[in-house]
Amino acid sequence: MEIPIYQVDAFTDQPFRGNPAGVCVLETAAEPAWMQAVAAEMNLSETAFLYREDAGFRLRWFTPTVEVDLCGHATLASAHVLWEAGYLWPQEPAQFYTRSGLLTARPVEGEVELNFPAVVSEPVEAPTELVEALGVTPRYVGRNKFDYLVEVASASDVRGLRPDHARLRTLPVRGVMVTAVADDDRFDFVSRFFAPGSGIDEDPVTGSAHCCLTPYWSGKLGKQAMTAFQASARGGVVRVTLMGDRVLLAGHAVTVMRGVLV
Repeated sequence: MEIPIYQVDAFTDQPFRGNPAGVCVLETAAEPAWMQAVAAEMNLSETAFLYREDAGFRLRWFTPTVEVDLCGHATLASAHVLWEAGYLWPQEPAQFYTRSGLLTARPVEGEVELNFPAVVSEPVEAPTELVEALGVTPRYVGRNKFDYLVEVASASDVRGLRPDHARLRTLPVRGVMVTAVADDDRFDFVSRFFAPGSGIDEDPVTGSAHCCLTPYWSGKLGKQAMTAFQASARGGVVRVTLMGDRVLLAGHAVTVMRGVLV
């Protein structure tokens, strides 16, 4: 039996930039151990697995080492594949049943727009291990149910980070987002995301992190709609809009590989 699998670069309109995701389209549910093995074989920050269920698709996400509760770029990649490969009509909204509830996607002016839950951070005292691992002086440290959020003084500080991933791996969180106001007029804020405890030293573009970054920067900048840049080596652009307790995340996607699991 051959199972379709795709590799899609998300939050970019150029191949080999943004965040690559695997997308595996199944006929029915698969064993978690098998999905984890496929994700390890793909060795991407996340591989998505989906199959038809009710009026939409059941969707699960795996890093090379663990299953995660929320992932933006692999959801964007999944919606892109469903439209491009003909699983859905080109303008038909996609519905995903996930461990974070119902998530939806729709095509908007050539981009994929995701509707995700906002994940607000609360201020906390900065753990010594976190500060020392990052090697910067935080302006703010917050935490939500997934990650730490750290604001630093400048975008150049964000770009210049060389964190100690071994020390970050000891923190009891999925990951750490580091952010600052942008120094480029095209963007409102910049960020990077480190998740060595989840098997990813640095994630190139992290949609789910923007579920926290959006309400944070909306409050600071007084804007509902913003454009964000994730300043990893690959880089990626995320257009974000705060809508009450939801966040709209929009970006492009490019298919770079199509194949089958045999």
